[in-house]
Amino acid sequence: MNEYRRTKIGFIGLGLMGSAMVQRLQALGYPLNVVAHRQRASIDAAVGQGAVELQTPGEVTAASEIVMLCVDNSNSVEAIMRGENGVLSTLDTHQLVIDFGTSLPSSTTALAASCRDQGAAMMDAPLGRTPAHAVDGLLNIMAAGTPEDFARVKPILEDLGEHVFYVGPVGSGHTLKIINNFFAMTTACAMSEAFAMADRAGLTREMLYEVMAAGPNKSGMMDFIKAAAVDGKPEQLAFSIGNGRKDVGYYTKMAGDLHASSFIAPSVESVLNAADTAGWGDRYVSEMVDFIAGTLAHD
Repeated sequence: MNEYRRTKIGFIGLGLMGSAMVQRLQALGYPLNVVAHRQRASIDAAVGQGAVELQTPGEVTAASEIVMLCVDNSNSVEAIMRGENGVLSTLDTHQLVIDFGTSLPSSTTALAASCRDQGAAMMDAPLGRTPAHAVDGLLNIMAAGTPEDFARVKPILEDLGEHVFYVGPVGSGHTLKIINNFFAMTTACAMSEAFAMADRAGLTREMLYEVMAAGPNKSGMMDFIKAAAVDGKPEQLAFSIGNGRKDVGYYTKMAGDLHASSFIAPSVESVLNAADTAGWGDRYVSEMVDFIAGTLAHD
């Protein structure tokens, strides 16, 4: 076994992506500690493969060398880090925390400062691609922190990702990911409206796609929306409308923190908010075409 695979890892957040990452780490022999959770399936699966289940983030931190977080938003990260029996309650010298989620850069840099105050370190390393890629170690990882911390954790990140990018100081990964997701959601919503408007105009979605895909508009995101709109396979983009709304909201907040404003984000955020409010939040972003088509049909 490679020596770095003896590193004791605490993993907090065994949702779709987190549980896939845990599966990958366990397949490579990493010793893992996980936090108890009422949603048992992913925890039981990890424990069944040898993970140790502990009761709080603080207990996981005390038993681990590196603590990995893969949760839904900045509020969750803040609670896990700063809450009662949280990570910071037991974080000690030379330990390292990695946030794999999509969080606000301002929150990340503040949490990293709190870690440094305790002689420890924090990195942000948001992810690209899907849980299916995670199982095979094929994620895209945007790692940010000190060069020394990146060098320390790089072999582990390379076990999780096909493409591991070092993007700069702490907070840079989340900044890049939020910009990336803003662009992705803008493209997804624009393509969804294009299909819906084609319906309204009496054009077939197949023809619209064929013509648009023959030019410079063609992209992976276009194909994800086409998979839902034409092929009836929305699951090819397994990313919820609620998460898209959250990420575009983070982009707006980040722009404000940078004393800037966005021309485009308000429109994208508005349509995602409308879908979320209408009860579509748990549905896939690729299904925005159906929401928009239904809305246009009632205009």
